[in-house]
Amino acid sequence: MIYKTQMEAAKKGIITKEMSIVAEKEYISVDKLRDLIACGKVAIPANINHKSLSPEGIGEGLKTKINVNLGVSGDCADYTKEMDKVKMAIDFGVEAIMDLSNYGKTNTFRKELIDYSQAMIGTVPMYDAIGYLEKDLMKIKAIDFLSVIEAHAIEGVDFMTIHAGINRRAIESFRGSNRLTNIVSRGGSLIFAWMEMTGNENPFYEYYDDILEILRKYDVTISLGDALRPGSINDSSDAGQISELIELGMLTKRAWEKDVQVMVEGPGHMAINEIAANMTLQKRLCFGAPFYVLGPIVTDIAPGYDHITSAIGGAIAASHGADFLCYVTPAEHLRLPNLEDVKEGIIATKIAAHAADIAKGVPNARDIDNKMSDARRRIDWEEMFSLAIDGKKAREYFESTPPADDQSCSMCGKMCAMRTTNKILNGETVEFC
Repeated sequence: MIYKTQMEAAKKGIITKEMSIVAEKEYISVDKLRDLIACGKVAIPANINHKSLSPEGIGEGLKTKINVNLGVSGDCADYTKEMDKVKMAIDFGVEAIMDLSNYGKTNTFRKELIDYSQAMIGTVPMYDAIGYLEKDLMKIKAIDFLSVIEAHAIEGVDFMTIHAGINRRAIESFRGSNRLTNIVSRGGSLIFAWMEMTGNENPFYEYYDDILEILRKYDVTISLGDALRPGSINDSSDAGQISELIELGMLTKRAWEKDVQVMVEGPGHMAINEIAANMTLQKRLCFGAPFYVLGPIVTDIAPGYDHITSAIGGAIAASHGADFLCYVTPAEHLRLPNLEDVKEGIIATKIAAHAADIAKGVPNARDIDNKMSDARRRIDWEEMFSLAIDGKKAREYFESTPPADDQSCSMCGKMCAMRTTNKILNGETVEFC
């Protein structure tokens, strides 16, 4: 049978090679995976033109995936540095990379990125439209936006953030919400400005069916952007956020009717006590579609440490149903992240994702923790370093102040609890001199 997308294949009972690969990675039966894809609860973003891709599943019952944002800006337009970030992200095993470049002709870098990356590639076509088309925002026509979407699809982009939910109805709710931070989504603010300046409806909403036809042709997953996500904990769960979420639920069903896979994006900034309810609400309003969250950042007062505020929120969100975490770096709100910022963001987000997988009982999630614990019991440093998320840093810490006895570290020395207990259980005498 012929099929265009992973969802269409699943609905027809076809098991694709991508489904088989993902099922093996996730310790799940391929038949169960196919059924989850057919009903939209799992997506495998896999553009037919992304030949280097190692496919991953995002959604119910699967490991929490993480995404790394990168790309140039007008103030930092060095693509070599961005490719260094890409290579490091791949080395750390991230599942997705989003190119958020918003300056100049970005397609050369994007093509190199797609050719190189085994991770999924995402973009926000709205960002690229101004540089790609070389037009002022007000002069861009609806057909121009669609042309950028198709260009990205042809290049091999696996998923695209499309801000289709910020329509006239959602804007009315936003205007009445009296926010502290208004619209903090870059793409959302540009769409809002375009709508206000031209007097037109959101082109991504008005021409949604045309967009779906483009995405279906190349099997691009639509990531429904949350243009009205809260940019401060004061603004979370307000009318603007929820009204847009309702729109995104309706857009989800329309995409599924066209066999286009969907992810739904979520907050943003949010106090800890609101996170669980928001995850439940999203899944309910969007019919169980995979949920992709930025953070949530749980306090607004930690610039320079927002990889930590985000990891706290991300762990809670994923343990309550979020499926995909977008990393946040220490540079969030401050600058374009450098290589070290990207590393810190990746590590913090991987910790959050893995902690959530343990909490929600993802198959085999605890296995590596049990191996690490066993290596600690045996005081096998090399094995510990090999199992660590960042083994290089762990080794550097250990070796920076070497212990006199390699059966301990420099903190406890010969009073190491593992060493003491091992000796007693082995029938040996514990001595400190």
